Amino acid sequence: MDKLSVSQIVSKIEAGETFEAVSPDYAFTIKIEEYVPYACAAIHDGHQFRKELWDNCIHTEYERWYEEDPETKTMIKTHPIVIAGCDSRFEYDLNRAPEEAVFETAWGKQLWYKPLSETMKTKSLQKHTNFYRVMHALIEVLETKFGFCTVYDMHSYNWKRWDREVPTWNLGTVNVDNKRFGGAIEAWRQSLSEIELPNAIASTSKINDTFQGNGYFLKYITRNFKNTLVLATEIAKVYCDEYEQIIFPEVVATVEKALIERIPKHALKVYNAFKSQVL
Repeated sequence: MDKLSVSQIVSKIEAGETFEAVSPDYAFTIKIEEYVPYACAAIHDGHQFRKELWDNCIHTEYERWYEEDPETKTMIKTHPIVIAGCDSRFEYDLNRAPEEAVFETAWGKQLWYKPLSETMKTKSLQKHTNFYRVMHALIEVLETKFGFCTVYDMHSYNWKRWDREVPTWNLGTVNVDNKRFGGAIEAWRQSLSEIELPNAIASTSKINDTFQGNGYFLKYITRNFKNTLVLATEIAKVYCDEYEQIIFPEVVATVEKALIERIPKHALKVYNAFKSQVL
């Protein structure tokens, strides 16, 4: 893996080069082993938190971890194109619009002892801008090269906080064209429900049950690219103890292994279905 400037990363993408890199501020990583009509993203995987923010943050390290999506990059790391956030969403949230990406409150609790200075906010928002510059370049190249592509937008959620039965997998689809992509969405939901998880964990899957797919990442790509389907895919945190901050590696490994087969298979079917129907 190389450390490359954002301009260098964009240039390599536009030139169709394969590479693996981290941004110069260590805000995100990107890997392109081969150009294929799908990409995987784990934008909330990061846990880094700028040291100059530590003393001003009211939330504990555990409270930050609890709201992040640990191990989501691990679940998709073997795929040819992977982009992932390295920083905690408590510094800036890649799934929020720029004007909302730096929180003042987080999950009902004041985040900072003292309001952040504009300098602090600008430093974080520049990382947000850089990420979307790269993401835009990537999707633009994939659409140009293949005509159509799919983005698997991996997230996780804290299932124990719900007071009802919730699915292991949830797809958020309210901001994509369900009339056009309904069959592809249902096929992905069905595939996820067939994954056999260890420790007698059920693999139920639903659409718009716990989350509806209102994230900025999905909205940004959908708004700017008419021939890219973004599948906001949430796994309940059955792969860890969300209260004890313990990861269950056997569950993470099972999910990763299942997705090695299921994502390319689904992506190919979607591509074959829509490559001749580009808008």
